[in-house]
Amino acid sequence: MPKTIMIVDDEADIRETIKTILEREGYNTILAIDGDDCLKKLETVKPNLILLDIMMPGTPVRDIVKKIKGIKIVYCSAVRTSDAEREQLLSNGNIIDFIQKPFDINELIKKVKKMA
Repeated sequence: MPKTIMIVDDEADIRETIKTILEREGYNTILAIDGDDCLKKLETVKPNLILLDIMMPGTPVRDIVKKIKGIKIVYCSAVRTSDAEREQLLSNGNIIDFIQKPFDINELIKKVKKMA
């Protein structure tokens, strides 16, 4: 049974690009435009992994993450983070890794296969 990945990003082109890449690899995808949309969709679906943009308008991502239980989350960030910042964020429950934007397609696929 194919694994399901939720892609949460406020940029439509990023969502669609990741969706296309992952669907070619055999994953099911669910798209959400922001953290609030993510939480709403999680009421009816439980993906294997969430790719979550770290900087979006609306409810702060750190507040969204606190409400997500039992699902692994990978932050997607265009902003470079220091090792100390990364370590602090990774200590936050179900955050398991980072993917840097712009991302390398092969690296994205490799990380999703490893974590989903």
